[in-house]
Amino acid sequence: MKIPSNVLKFAGQENLAPYQMFVDYYNHYRAINGSKNVEYQKYSFDDESGKEVELSFAEKEDKLNSALKREIMRVAGITNFEAFPVSTWQTHPTLRWATFAVVSAMIDMILPDVIVDTMGAFSEVRNIGLGDVAHFTVKPNELFVVSKASRLGKRTTELHKWYSGEVTVTPEPREMTVYVSLIKVLEGRESLAEFVTTMIRSFEYSVNLDVYNAFTTAMNSIPVVANVGLNVAGYTASEFARLGQAVRAWNGGGNVVAMGTPVALSHVLPANANYRYDIDSDFVRLGYLNNINGVQLMAMPQMADLSNPFGLRLPDDKIYFFSPGSQKIVKIVFEGSTLAWQDGQYDRANLMQTSTMWKSWGTGIVTNAVAGVMTV
Repeated sequence: MKIPSNVLKFAGQENLAPYQMFVDYYNHYRAINGSKNVEYQKYSFDDESGKEVELSFAEKEDKLNSALKREIMRVAGITNFEAFPVSTWQTHPTLRWATFAVVSAMIDMILPDVIVDTMGAFSEVRNIGLGDVAHFTVKPNELFVVSKASRLGKRTTELHKWYSGEVTVTPEPREMTVYVSLIKVLEGRESLAEFVTTMIRSFEYSVNLDVYNAFTTAMNSIPVVANVGLNVAGYTASEFARLGQAVRAWNGGGNVVAMGTPVALSHVLPANANYRYDIDSDFVRLGYLNNINGVQLMAMPQMADLSNPFGLRLPDDKIYFFSPGSQKIVKIVFEGSTLAWQDGQYDRANLMQTSTMWKSWGTGIVTNAVAGVMTV
């Protein structure tokens, strides 16, 4: 994973170990929960004997919490932590600031990579500085006209020139406020690693929702033109093949991907019903074919609709066609680093305190590529 510049500046090259451990821990968490595109270390040399030791997820969490605690002390400039009880240290204003400064760096370390993993097929992530605005250049997806000429050697023919467009994506701030008991974190009674993981998942859900909304809105706005358009109602094998051909041809011949939920992709079957599949086939293992008519099928991970109990956000009747090698359809812009601020430990008449995390991002449709959609 590429280390963001703000994290590298904050921690320094010599203090990156806790952040790299957190990357491995988070990837392990994602692998446990079904992600197939992540790698994590099954073994660790972080052992007193110096031998290679296989670590479970729970063991990694314990080691990571210890490493995070040491990193927080380093950032706070505290070298004599054992000199006072935890109940005394938890009122230290610098320690409180250092805790959430480290948490913010952990979020910045993970969030962009997670978005690329889930949305990278049709979206591009860009990081900009605080207060900046992202400008994207959209070049024409056109060719110059080649005219038939006479042998008399006419000096010129019809003149042509490209003009690029500029699109601006302005990030918007989002906030998330959570309760946390710093004394329990310092005593090891609450897992800071688990707490940060939940915060990242919460930001990830919000970003993914914005990206999917922008993407599906753009795809659904494609006009319907019978037999020749890029918006097709009803699945047929011939229309599926035609739509794949059209997207490939108009994007310069690159690979074409058909993306939808597993339920939507399950409708994509050969026109001839006299086919067989065995127990090890893609259709049995995945619930859909992996490739048909030269078009690769990719599943879009379904999202829970948190505003509707047990509801789902993504439509199960849409299949989207696009070329991953062309200019990405959606642009995601993260502005600056994650900011955090907290109230006092006793502001609420108990040991709990609130921490507000501030993250700014924006999404936009910025592309010169051609895409299509089929309703099955």
